[in-house]
Order: sequence, then C-alpha cells, then structure tokens
Amino acid sequence: MSMRYPDNDAPNPFTHFAPRLAGGIILVVVLLVALSSSTHIVPPGTRGVMVTLGQTSPQFKPEGILIKIPFIQQVVNVSVRQVTQQGRAPSFTSDLQNVDVQYDVLYRLPENKVVELYQNYSGSVYDSLLLPRIQEAIKQVSAQYVAEDLVKNRERIKIQVIESLRRAMDGLVIINDLTITNIDLTDELEKAIEQKTIAQQQSLKKNFELEIAAKDAEIKRVTAKGEADAIRLQGEALRAAPDVVQLEIIRKWDGKAPQSVVTDKGGANIILPSAR
Repeated sequence: MSMRYPDNDAPNPFTHFAPRLAGGIILVVVLLVALSSSTHIVPPGTRGVMVTLGQTSPQFKPEGILIKIPFIQQVVNVSVRQVTQQGRAPSFTSDLQNVDVQYDVLYRLPENKVVELYQNYSGSVYDSLLLPRIQEAIKQVSAQYVAEDLVKNRERIKIQVIESLRRAMDGLVIINDLTITNIDLTDELEKAIEQKTIAQQQSLKKNFELEIAAKDAEIKRVTAKGEADAIRLQGEALRAAPDVVQLEIIRKWDGKAPQSVVTDKGGANIILPSAR
C-alpha cells in the first residue's frame, strides 16, 4: 500500500484572507483615529480658536465638546483666566538715577479678543504684548519723579502705571491690578537718602524742642504778668481803703512789742492794745 503526501502546491485559503484582514484592521484603526479626531474638548476657563486649513474662524468656541473635521480642522485652547506675572523694569528718574522697579501684574484675556490675539501675537501674550507695554509705562512714570519721591510714592506711581497701561492695551488685555513690590536703588543713592532722612528727623526734633521752649517762655510770661497785675490791684485796693491795713495789723499782732506802728508817710501811729 502506497502512502500519499499533501500536495504543497495546493492553494492555501489563508493567503487570500490575510490581505482582507489586514485591510480591515487598517480601516478600523483609521476610523477610530478619525472618530477621536472629530471631537475636541474646550476645558473650563478657556476658549477655543478654530483653524481650518490655516484659516482662523472669526468666532471663538465656548467651553465644552466640539465637532470638527478630522485632519482638516484643529482647535487651539486659549485661557481666559486671571494670570499673575512677576517682572522688573530698569528705569531712570528725573534726577538721572538708575532704579530697578519690580512688580506683580494681574491680567486676563477678554474672550472676545482671543481670536485676534491668536492671529496677531505668537507665543505668550505676556511676552509678546504685555511686557513691553509695562516696561514702557513704568519708565515714563519713573521719569516724572526724583529717586527719593519715587520710593515714597509707590501707590501714586502704581495708579499712574495702571492708567497708562490700560490706555496702551485698549481692551486687548484686561489689567486687573499691578503692585510695585520693590524699588531697587544703588548703594550710594540709598545711603544719601538715609542721611537726608536722618538730617530731616533731627531738624524736626530741634524744631519741636524750640516750640516747647517758646511755649514754656510764654507760660512764664503770662504767669508773671498775672502776678504783677494781682500785686498792682492789691496796692490800689489798699490805697483806696487804708483802714483795712490798720485792721489787718491789729488782727495779726501777737501782743508783743512794738506797742505802736507807723502806717503811712504822714507819721500816724496805731496804738496797739496791751497784752493781758
């Protein structure tokens, strides 16, 4: 009995099915990618900017899920939350002193400007738009003050800088606040201001002491005048009623010598009663 071996040249059904399977898998993957690419989530506190083949949609997209065309449209999220940014602005005062103003700025992007900002300013809005305006505003305001007044009037300077900055932004960025955290002066200038402050304090102390001395002198003068007026009035009263003097002498006599007292220039004597 002879044995039969399988014919290696016989057609394998898997060879015909494999390309279809691979194509189906690829199709499923493409569909899944397309499906995932057809949606976009705009998180809370942000607005979406729709870009279609390089063209920006004029209207921003609100928070939530968006439907977009895969591979053709993309959505860029732009934050509209408040941002706090620290910075510094080297400046010159009106007396040509070099100062370094450090600040914290609180700002946010208005939602109706996110598309315009995305189109016109690349990268960070703070770096490309806000920072140059802040530095310029601080330099303009600092140039109106001498160094000493710049240090003493932070609140006024802050208000002027904010007003100037808001005019420059013209609504593109909302400036909520700007605080000046430090004004760094040169060592020589700090020593000069300190010495001037000490001299002013000493002068104020001396003026206060002079005012006290003047008030004391005035009190003494008024007191002396009052005593002199009292003596004068007593003298006038005694001259007008000499019997009062004689009565007072008799009342206060202790019964001892002398036995008589001269009471006026005319030589009239008062005979005092004898002691018993």
